[in-house]
Amino acid sequence: MTDTLSSIRLNRRGFLGAAAVGAASLAVSACSTVSRGAYVDGPPPEAPQLSVDSSFGDYAMMYGPVTDEGFEIPAIPLKKMNKRFLRQVVQDPTGERPGTIVVDTSNHFLYLVREGGEAMRYGVGLGRAGFEWSGRAVIQWKRKWPTWTPPDEMIGRQPELAKYSAANGGMQPGLMNPLGARALYIFQNNQDTLYRLHGSPEWSSIGKSVSSGCVRLMNQDIIDLYDRVPNKTPILVTGGLGGVA
Repeated sequence: MTDTLSSIRLNRRGFLGAAAVGAASLAVSACSTVSRGAYVDGPPPEAPQLSVDSSFGDYAMMYGPVTDEGFEIPAIPLKKMNKRFLRQVVQDPTGERPGTIVVDTSNHFLYLVREGGEAMRYGVGLGRAGFEWSGRAVIQWKRKWPTWTPPDEMIGRQPELAKYSAANGGMQPGLMNPLGARALYIFQNNQDTLYRLHGSPEWSSIGKSVSSGCVRLMNQDIIDLYDRVPNKTPILVTGGLGGVA
């Protein structure tokens, strides 16, 4: 998310006063996922204890090349990934009801709580704004291969992005679109928080904090998550599971 938009402090005291947006405003996202600036490393790597769901196949299959909606998503170079950020089944650390999404911003993990005390865990990358909001909300709706439209404030700082303005129809879906293969739109009290769970072609940003963006997953992972959760799925964003109410 951009520096300008990060000044819009969306917290538990309130969100933007706009009503739920319509189809036209779906394209206008506060998630500015064009990376600018250096990566900031996350916590030191830990010895991974991987448990892969039998329905996944192996990691080479999970993160191999994908043909989706006419787009060719390249394979993830697994040898370059910290394995703790690969999709895996873990003991649920959240205490939330099955079907709840929990984003742990301090550890760069997203959990989808399952039955039987388990959770699906995905690695995520976070923009600066990912640390500025926490709370409970819902996934209001989802989109495959969404259009991305940079906000006016961002275009003011980066005029070369004017070609992707709302007036010009935004950036069309594709492999280099900052929202990636899927976007899940987070609403609270029927109002758009401007936060998104979304895909990203920048696999190297997973497990790290970058200068912009919302909550990003590898495209293979956001496709998997998209297929597992319906609209109105509850979501909790927290800076640390130890502080979950």
